[in-house]
Amino acid sequence: MIRHLHREPGFYKRLFLLALPLILQNLITTSLGFVDTFMVGMLGQNELSAVTAANTPIYMLQIIILGLLSGLSVLASQYWGKGDTESINRCMGVSLYAGLIIAVSVAVVLFFFPLQVMALVTNNGLLIELGAPYLRIVGLSYIFNTISSVYIGMQRSTENPAMGMIVFGISMLTNTCLNYILIFGKFGAPALGITGAAIATLISRVVEVVIVLCYAPHYHRVPLMPRLLLRPGWTMVRSFLKYATPVLVNEVLWGLGVSVMTAIMGHMVISTDILAAYAIMGNIDKFSTVACFGIAGATAVIVGKRIGEGAGREEVYSLGCCLLTVSFGVGLLVSVCLAVLLPTVFIPYLYPLFHLEGLALEIAVIMCIVYLFMLPLKAFDITNITGLLRAGGDSRMASIIDLSCQWVIAVPLTFLTALVFNAPVTVVCLCIQSENVCKCPWGLLRLRSRKWINDVTGEDT
Repeated sequence: MIRHLHREPGFYKRLFLLALPLILQNLITTSLGFVDTFMVGMLGQNELSAVTAANTPIYMLQIIILGLLSGLSVLASQYWGKGDTESINRCMGVSLYAGLIIAVSVAVVLFFFPLQVMALVTNNGLLIELGAPYLRIVGLSYIFNTISSVYIGMQRSTENPAMGMIVFGISMLTNTCLNYILIFGKFGAPALGITGAAIATLISRVVEVVIVLCYAPHYHRVPLMPRLLLRPGWTMVRSFLKYATPVLVNEVLWGLGVSVMTAIMGHMVISTDILAAYAIMGNIDKFSTVACFGIAGATAVIVGKRIGEGAGREEVYSLGCCLLTVSFGVGLLVSVCLAVLLPTVFIPYLYPLFHLEGLALEIAVIMCIVYLFMLPLKAFDITNITGLLRAGGDSRMASIIDLSCQWVIAVPLTFLTALVFNAPVTVVCLCIQSENVCKCPWGLLRLRSRKWINDVTGEDT
């Protein structure tokens, strides 16, 4: 793999210029979630656990939107390599129709049945009561988020990732300010607690859409074509379904697997403690993988464009090996940083900020130790599955690798150790992370087969 790191002059500069805005965008989005978690955590451990439980179904909706965006990226990046902006508009049209239908449907269910949905995640009555108002409002925000995310996804696939960074940066500042005002009742506003956090999220998502609607008519590199957006055509629908459906199914079932594992923790005897620790670990995970997802996003654009330009199979394979090696190295570097931060920052400063103490603190430390050992493998898997295989049109095999390791190994092991055998927390945490161990060798075999390299636009040209 190392020999593939030798690239043409300017390659790593281009990778950096593509990945950096994506990293900053992911960092901004992650910071948005961290601010929510931090401010809600200041209300108390019960409130933090309630929001963690409430965000489980919301996470499923986020995963669906991400699946649509991944499908959009598979096609748009290759059409961008061909310079076909009309087909890119058609891709966006299909994504918008599918995304809005799903987002509106989920928002309706969450708005009218929040208690019933919360009860699927946890059997703790207090957490259900606290989380239901938050769930009702936050669900509405993803109707707006779908619109902005599809447009930003198109910009990312056509080598303009800075646009998303700007939009989400403004959104984060809006959400942070409104969180402070509405959660704690500042500047004459009522102290709404968890409900205030939900309202702040909704308003920040509306701001995203307003920015996109103001920006889009003035962007001419990929001009909006309303006729094609509103009537993308059945040819594009079929093409989108062929390559995006496996990605969407993958993201939905993978997100469901994560939600199932959260629900398993929500039904443990120590549910309040482990959910609070898991909420903090979730934010650490998001911060730790921003660079990995940035490289994966850049990989999808670079590889997809090269395939669209007609590059040879061996050239694309070498390019993929290079990007995977970089991703693994980044994961290893971040893992070392976590090992340093755990005793120097997390335990003495971060965890106390969230009122983690006793068993919850112990669980948080164990989760972090297990996680930092798994991170290099996770970094490899992220770029291989979400960046390389999907960009090559091999979304079906990417889904098989991703889902088999989760549902056949991680979910059953987590269920058995947590609820059947009442195993030590360390064992449960190892089982939660176990999917990464089997994804890496399987993904490496698929990479070497070269079968993942496909021109997905060939049938439409």
